[in-house]
Amino acid sequence: MPRAVHLERHFTHRVGWLRAAVLGANDGIVSTAALVVGVAAAGVNRQGLLLTGVAGLVAGAMSMAAGEYVSVSSQADTEQADLARERSELATDPAQELEELAGIYRARGLDDHLAHQVAVQLTAHDALGAHARDELGITEALSARPVQAALASAATFAVGAALPLVLALLVPSSMVVPLVTAGSLLALAALGAVAAGAGGAGQVRGALRVVVWSALALALTAGVGRLVGAPV
Repeated sequence: MPRAVHLERHFTHRVGWLRAAVLGANDGIVSTAALVVGVAAAGVNRQGLLLTGVAGLVAGAMSMAAGEYVSVSSQADTEQADLARERSELATDPAQELEELAGIYRARGLDDHLAHQVAVQLTAHDALGAHARDELGITEALSARPVQAALASAATFAVGAALPLVLALLVPSSMVVPLVTAGSLLALAALGAVAAGAGGAGQVRGALRVVVWSALALALTAGVGRLVGAPV
């Protein structure tokens, strides 16, 4: 009888863009909602809300893109430097590198003979790839991609920031603070659940951890807005 094919679903290949996308969307909702709520609590009119929200959206998206690009580029530079060093060591002292690889496999539980055999075969197949994966922890799925991270972060920040901004423009001026707060927290809960599900984690826990911190941020900015906007 033919053997059933066992299919497994893994999510590590999504880590690069998922982290940047979730961070961007979360930051977009929280920072823009906090700006809008804080300014509304200070008694600023609708035109001021619009100006604040749009400025926050544009500045935040560009800041997220630049920050992600710089930070992930630093990771990519480090990876490339390590790979260049490893490539040089493989060229100048292949025997030592082979023993180093065998030692890694022995530390993972293989006996001496099998560890050496595995090291020899993997070195013959792709020496640099074996050292990158097993010595340095660099894999294709988790390698740094600065442009991808920057674009994902900027795009999702803009989308996230648009939500509280649109809410602030649609609801009555007297209800901006409670409705923007409620709508943003609901969106953040959904974002946390979707992000956790995309990464294979628990959705309820993902939603709760986002909502708790975001509610604290919104409460603090609303308090500051009321304090600063109060007549003296």
